[in-house]
Amino acid sequence: MAENTGLALGLVLLGGFLQGSFALPMKRMPSWRWENTWLIYSIAGMIVLPWAMALATVPHLGEALSGARGAVIAEVAVFGLGWGVGSTLFGLGIRRVGMALTFAIVLGITASLGSLLPLVVLQPHQLFTRQGYSLLAGLAIVILGIVLCAVAGHRRERELSTQAVQLGGGGFWLGLVICIFSGIFSAMLNFSFVFGKELQQKTLAAGATPAMASNLIWALALSAGFLANAGYCVYLLQKNRTWGVLTRKDIPATYWLGATLMGAVWYFGIALYGMGATDLGALGAVVGWPLFMAMNIIAANVWGAVSGEWKGASRLSCGYSWAGISVLLVAIYVVSRASAP
Repeated sequence: MAENTGLALGLVLLGGFLQGSFALPMKRMPSWRWENTWLIYSIAGMIVLPWAMALATVPHLGEALSGARGAVIAEVAVFGLGWGVGSTLFGLGIRRVGMALTFAIVLGITASLGSLLPLVVLQPHQLFTRQGYSLLAGLAIVILGIVLCAVAGHRRERELSTQAVQLGGGGFWLGLVICIFSGIFSAMLNFSFVFGKELQQKTLAAGATPAMASNLIWALALSAGFLANAGYCVYLLQKNRTWGVLTRKDIPATYWLGATLMGAVWYFGIALYGMGATDLGALGAVVGWPLFMAMNIIAANVWGAVSGEWKGASRLSCGYSWAGISVLLVAIYVVSRASAP
C-alpha cells in the first residue's frame, strides 16, 4: 500500500513538474505572437492528444460515453469550460499585474479551492480527522509558499523592468479582480475530475485500466475548455491581424513543433495527475491537487532561474524565491501525510 501511495504521489508530482515546464518553448519563438503559439498549443493539448489518448486507451469509447448520464457529461463539460475561462483570464491578468503576481494569486486560489471544496462537498466527515487536519495544514503552508514566491517575483519585476508593473490605480485593482476570478474558474478542472467519477466507472466497465480511466474525463473537459482558449486566440488574431504570421515562409518549422510540444507536455502533465490522484483513493483529488499546484510553481521558478530570468535580481529577491520553493517542498511533505494509512 505504501509503495502504491509513493508511486501515486510521484505521478502527481511529475505531472506538476511537466505543467510547470510546458511553456519553455515559447522563449524560442520570438517571431510568433502569443495568440499564434497559444492557438497551436491549445489544439494539440486540448483536442488532438486528449481524444487520441481516450480512443487508444478506452475500449468501446462510444458505449462508455453513451452509457453515462447526461447530467454527468454536462457537469464535466461545464466545469471544463469554466477552467477554459480561467485560463483565458490568466492571460489578461498577466497584462494588468505582471507574471509573478498573477501566477501566485491564481494558483494560490486554485490550489485551495480545487482541493478544499471537493472535500467539503463530497466527504465533509473527513475534514475534522487526522487526514483533514494534515490537508488543512498543508494548504496553509502552500499559501505561505505562494506568497513568498509572489513577493520574490514582484521584486524581481520591479528591479529588472524599465517599465515596472504599477501597483496602484484602477488598472491594478481591475487586474486583481481578474486574477481572483481566474483562480476560481481555474479550480474547475479539478471539479471535472471529482464530479466525473461515473465516467471513470463506465470506462473501467468498458475495459480500460484504472490508470487510464480518467482519459475520457480529460477529453471532454479540455474540449470544452478549448472553446474559451481558442475563442480568445481568434479574437486576438483578428484584432492584431496576425493570422498571416502562421503562414509566413520565414518561420522555421521548429515553431510548429515547439507549440505542439507545449501541448503534449501540458496534456501529459494533467494526465499523470489524473493517474496519481486515482491511485490515491477517495481523497486523491483533495490531496493530489495542492501537491500538483505546488510542484507546478516549483518547476516554473526553477526553470526561470535556469533560463536566466533572475539574472540581475537582488540577493533579497532571490532569497524570497528560494524560501518560497523551500516552503512548498515542506508543504508537499505535510500534504502527503494526508494520504498515509
